[in-house]
Amino acid sequence: MLMQNRITQLFKIKYPIIQAGMIWNSGWRLASAASNAGALGLIGAGSMYPEVLREHIQKCKKATDNPFGVNVPMLYPNIQEIMDIIVEEGVKIVFTSAGNPKTWTSWLQEKGITVVHVVSSVKFALKAQEAGVDGVVAEGFEAGGHNGRDETTTLTLIPMVKEQLQIPLIAAGGIATGKAMLAAMVLGADAVQVGSRFVASEESSAHQAFKQVVVDAKEGDTQLTLKELAPVRLIKNKFYNDLQELYKTSPTPEQLKELLGRARAKRGMFEGDLEDGELEIGQIAGLIHDIKPVAKIVTDIMQEFEEAKQQVSNL
Repeated sequence: MLMQNRITQLFKIKYPIIQAGMIWNSGWRLASAASNAGALGLIGAGSMYPEVLREHIQKCKKATDNPFGVNVPMLYPNIQEIMDIIVEEGVKIVFTSAGNPKTWTSWLQEKGITVVHVVSSVKFALKAQEAGVDGVVAEGFEAGGHNGRDETTTLTLIPMVKEQLQIPLIAAGGIATGKAMLAAMVLGADAVQVGSRFVASEESSAHQAFKQVVVDAKEGDTQLTLKELAPVRLIKNKFYNDLQELYKTSPTPEQLKELLGRARAKRGMFEGDLEDGELEIGQIAGLIHDIKPVAKIVTDIMQEFEEAKQQVSNL
């Protein structure tokens, strides 16, 4: 079941599946397990101090001989140090997000690094292409965590981006199954990026209590909020309810920042505070019913993908 297309050739991977680089969930164990399973594993640098990232890269290199990458939100305060560590440690794939792709793309490519940028609209996909990136992740607003302001769903975003993009396209947002992967590729994607499904894996660095909340989540349990700061999709809990109470007072962005505070995502996803933590996950959590090894997740997605492809061909 070897699939050759623009993405598998670009990254030298077996399957066109990218494990998303998610803060507090995507350490070296998850990334190496995904890469060993034939997908592309990503370390989520957004929740790591520079030296912690270096340690995760070094451990990932020991745990897999297959390609892996690092996801870097460009709003990171120590961005130069982060990029220097990526170069020093010989990482060959970088996914950038939350910033202008022009800033780092050519700098990284000059050092032999393949660069992919995450976007939420056609406009930003074209800007990324102009900046010279090697590929784009187009993420619909079903996705967990930080999200696009336009609230465009994956089903509509992917064909609209595909219509105008020449470079490889990776679909993200609401994809956790082989059927969803097939649908995304029929709409024009070369590959899929999967986040929430890998949160509920044995190798994810998320707290066990958060993983269980993801498994227990039902339709409607997540909501997009904090649009005045940076839109984020999270599970409704006490923190979310506190936000809604604050919204009734027509708060200023400063008041919202004050309630949000610092390290709330770490508290929720990494430390397991289900009441006052920020529990970022996608709408697709309602279809995730178990915690299982990464290798099994990848195998199941690919098996369902092949079966669904056969069913469609029989229509």
